[in-house]
Amino acid sequence: MVTNDQSMKAPMSEDDVRTACESFRETAARLQAQTEQAVVGQSAVVRDVLIALLAGGHVLLEGMPGLGKTLLVRTLGQALSLSFGRIQCTPDIMPADITGTIVIAEDPATHRRQQVFRTGPIFHQLVLVDEINRATPKSQSALLEAMQERQVSAGGETRSVPRPCFVLATPNPIEQEGTYPLPEAQLDRFLLKVLVPGVDREALREVLDRTTSHVGPEVTPVLDAAGIDAAMALARQVAVAPHVEDYAIRLVLATHPDGEHCPPPLRRFIAAGASPRALQAMVSTAKVRALLDGRHAVGTVDVAAMAKASLRHRIARSFEAEAEGRTVDALIDSLLAMVPRVPQPSQVPA
Repeated sequence: MVTNDQSMKAPMSEDDVRTACESFRETAARLQAQTEQAVVGQSAVVRDVLIALLAGGHVLLEGMPGLGKTLLVRTLGQALSLSFGRIQCTPDIMPADITGTIVIAEDPATHRRQQVFRTGPIFHQLVLVDEINRATPKSQSALLEAMQERQVSAGGETRSVPRPCFVLATPNPIEQEGTYPLPEAQLDRFLLKVLVPGVDREALREVLDRTTSHVGPEVTPVLDAAGIDAAMALARQVAVAPHVEDYAIRLVLATHPDGEHCPPPLRRFIAAGASPRALQAMVSTAKVRALLDGRHAVGTVDVAAMAKASLRHRIARSFEAEAEGRTVDALIDSLLAMVPRVPQPSQVPA
């Protein structure tokens, strides 16, 4: 297990920075390797989820049932030495089932009854919210405060949830009956939305061999809570040049159909654009991606690589786009092709 207690507040020498970055990459590689012992054929998904976690954010995992989303979250909990909680969403789940509730308990010493707050699963460090769109909007909103403020208000008190706190949610993408679409405010709390694709022939054969012929692999812990905090602190220090920041800003502004930066051919396909959280998501995850690729500064290639996962749940398509079958990912591809990585003379701020 790796624990990094080095303070990130004191100035670091060039050698220290190089050593810390190398340790970051090695630890992330071990995390990915341990996770892929159990999760087969989803390397890109595992990498994106790790990028989000090392950037300190929550993830929405969308894919068909049976592709290993739940297994991925459980395996990450083992590899990260984090307490694991699961919320199985159903239409009758209540907010108290998520946050916790006050119960009457008897003190074993005095035998007197008293009110005790019994914490819910959101008080774990890694929380799987399975089929989140089966929960009612009232229950979905119980997650908002914990995801954004890292605290829960219940029973007249505000209680901090353990740190780090990561929520990985899976919506049901097939059935519409008995589901409640996530509101924009809820979607915006997720740093990334990662699509889990189907696996190919060889991956299916490997899944079959691992699950029917022998006991599954044992996952070895790689990182603990203190190490995760140190890794996140290091990622925040990665440099971002002004022109790279400007590229990320222009990408977000290009999602607003009424703004001057939106390419004219795309205006009729976008109903609502991305929020400032999309910009924060792109830049923070681009920092982690740059570190994983052995670079100490973010490039426009990193921002572009994280654009889809950062934007796809923050852009609302127009009715015309839906009627023509244009997906959000296709719109983002068009944005990436139309928004120049180097601003044109007319786009350079005075």
